[in-house]
Amino acid sequence: MTTVSNNTTAENVLSKLARSEPVQAAEEDMQGRFLKLLTTQLQNQDPMNPMENAELTSQLAQMSTVDGIERLNKMVQSFFDSQASSEGLNAAALIGRGVLVEGQRVVLTEAGGIGGFEIDGPADTTTLTIRDSSGLVVKQMVFDGLEAGSHNFVWDGTAEDGSRAADGVYTLSLSATRGDDKVEGRTLQFGAVTSIVRGTKGTDLQVGDLGLFKLDDIKQIL
Repeated sequence: MTTVSNNTTAENVLSKLARSEPVQAAEEDMQGRFLKLLTTQLQNQDPMNPMENAELTSQLAQMSTVDGIERLNKMVQSFFDSQASSEGLNAAALIGRGVLVEGQRVVLTEAGGIGGFEIDGPADTTTLTIRDSSGLVVKQMVFDGLEAGSHNFVWDGTAEDGSRAADGVYTLSLSATRGDDKVEGRTLQFGAVTSIVRGTKGTDLQVGDLGLFKLDDIKQIL
């Protein structure tokens, strides 16, 4: 049984997009049609029953409202475009980087194994258990006095009996307590970001053979 502790940080990248000329032209064209319609209505009004000031003001207000809605729509679209661009840049910066995502496996090689875990609150004692394919306990690591959040570990391959465990895939499980209370948590597995995929619902990260993950799924960048 081994007692360890760890800590890591991550960085973010931000960007903006400019407004497009076709959108601006469409807005100006719509305003022009509205003014033309209003001008024609004024020219052809009944001299004995001219348009009242209140009615004219109302129609001008309608034009202002339409213009405001168009501007609001453009602002909202620009915001979403900016968010998508920022997300894409953040994702692209992760290509080739090692990350931790939710999962229950650790791969042991001659260089060791990397993994992690996440706890929802501070814990006095956190125990990470590594089992082989038969479910037998190969290694236990005990972490004392951890804060809430994600944490990582490196396993050198040493088993509980002091021997070197065989290279391969092992399973992780976690238990954490604060006093007599259980602290909820989950294990994290390591993978390298190999590519990004832009879809209609945002940007996905391909993390090796672990699958596709969202940026929010990344718990740590190593």
